[in-house]
Formats: sequence, C-alpha cells, structure tokens
Amino acid sequence: MKNASRLLPINDKDKMPKYKQIVNGIVNEIERGHYKNGDQLMSITELSIEYLLSRDTVEKAYRELKKLGFIESVHGKGYFVKSHNETKMRVLLVMNKMSSYKKIIYYALLKGLDENGIVDLQIHNYSSESLDDIIVRNLGKYNYYVIMPHFLENKDIYLPILEKIPRNELILLDKYIPEFKDVPTIYQDFEQDIFSAFEKNISEIKKYDNLFLVFPDDGNYPAEIMKGFRTFCAYNNLSASVFSSVEAALENFVTNTLYVVIEENDLADAIKFAKKNQKTIGQELGIISFNETTLKEVLDITVITTDFEAMGKRAAEIILEKKHVLEKNPFYFINRGSA
Repeated sequence: MKNASRLLPINDKDKMPKYKQIVNGIVNEIERGHYKNGDQLMSITELSIEYLLSRDTVEKAYRELKKLGFIESVHGKGYFVKSHNETKMRVLLVMNKMSSYKKIIYYALLKGLDENGIVDLQIHNYSSESLDDIIVRNLGKYNYYVIMPHFLENKDIYLPILEKIPRNELILLDKYIPEFKDVPTIYQDFEQDIFSAFEKNISEIKKYDNLFLVFPDDGNYPAEIMKGFRTFCAYNNLSASVFSSVEAALENFVTNTLYVVIEENDLADAIKFAKKNQKTIGQELGIISFNETTLKEVLDITVITTDFEAMGKRAAEIILEKKHVLEKNPFYFINRGSA
C-alpha cells in the first residue's frame, strides 16, 4: 500500500464542475495504472488544501468515485483505490485518415495488445489543428499515444503539437521525423521502397512501353512516392509520365501502358476503362496499385505495399516490451498478373 499523490488536472477556467474534474482525474490515473489497487488517496482535508477547494467539493467527488466503484473508504484510515483494470494499457491511436488498410493497423495493434490494453482510435484528416485538439483533450488520459503524422502543412506547424506529448509516451507510425529520432518509430521509406520494389521486378515493368503514375495533387500523399517512381524510370531509361488525375492518364492511353495508381477510386476507373475498351489487363494495359487490401487480392491486382499488419503488431510489441526502435517497415511487390 502506498500514498497516491499525483498531480490532478484541476483547471479554474474549465466549465466542468471542480468535483467532476477530480473524478475524471482520479479515474484516468487508475485506468492508466498510475494509481494501483490499494493505493491510499489524499484525505479530504489534504486535497482541499492542495487545490484550494472546499471540503464539500472534495467530498462530493469521493462520493461519486465510491458510487462508480473506483475507490472505497476505510473507517479511521481514509480512502483507497479499488481497481480491477490496473494492468490494462490505455492507448490512443491517431491516424491521418480511415481506410481499409489503416483498419488493418488498428486491428493488428488491438490483437497484439490482447487483454493487456485498450485502444481508442481518432482521425486527424491531415489537419494539424484537428491533431492539436485531439492531443490537448486527451493529454494525461493514456499511457501511449500512437500517431501517424502526415500533414498538408509544413513541420513548423505540426512539430510543436507533437512536442506536447511526453516522449516516453509517444510512438510514431508510417513516417520518420528526424526531430523525433529518440521516439520509437516504425516508418516507410517511400522513395527507396518504390525504387527497390520495381527494380526487383523489372522484368514485369519492362514489358510496357509507357509508365503512367497517377499521383493526386491534393497533398495527401508523400512526394517521395513520385520521386522514387521518377528515379527508377530515369535509372532504367523508361518512358514515364505523372498525372494528377486518372481521367487525364486514361485520355493519354496507348496500347502497352502500365498504370501505377494510389487511390482506390482511380484503380476502379482504370479497370472499368480496360473493360469498356476491351483491353486485356496485364497485357495491353497494366495496373499496379498502392497498398494491399482484401478486395485487390480477390480482383487479382498487383500491388506494391507496406505490411500494415506488421506495423500494428510491432507497435504493440514496443508498448508491451517498452522498447525503443527506429525501423523500416517491410515493403512488398505482390505480383498477381495485372502488371
């Protein structure tokens, strides 16, 4: 048994009643494992003096905590933590967007933690303002913050937001940030990944006279993808073009062209175009899609992809084993005959 005396987030400017702030603060500390079963809380008098609160406010908070089953009182001794979930890690996973392959990361992380953790998921939609709101609202509520930091803004805007998270509680996925090299990171090397994947399968690529990359200009995808594509084509003296829309790329179609598409809607349009114009996929018109999904497997679409399941599983290992790693996630070229 020990005294539980961590700082509670009592804020005079918060519209939430003070007693409720006490309740939420103590519940968060219990769920994060900072308060253990049997730990003694400050007495009503001690907590009142510490935070300049009335005894009535503290008494109301402790009554609420007793009613919720988080604490118990022992006559003549005080108030004690009564927790049945003290070993569970609380993890906040914040992604840039939701997609079928991002769900794979979420479920792999959930499965990897198993009964040892609880994972909450939020989406920042490439907005640093949204990320800031998510972080500020949830600071102190989780053991770990697993962030996928892809943003339209420059890093001078989003780095200070990430700095708000204690570095021993932060894990980065999908993108390496040099300023956070001391933070566990599982990343993709977008430029090198595409170059290496194509180079290892160059016989499939060289079947085509033209290579078209459909790279949306909305800023939602790393420019390193386009750079890796151009570098590979220049290195191998291949005819290459980059289009911002699949419509423009298809308008320039000539027989024996390989399309590299990122978005799933663009993949669907390319398949529909091939069927409408009676072009044999994998011969007259080639298709390579970014990021593996079950649907692409069913449709026999060749993909270049990172291993999303491995990324989520590795994040769980980092949390459970308290490891510090900086490693590149596996990347594959899966040939199903559409290229």
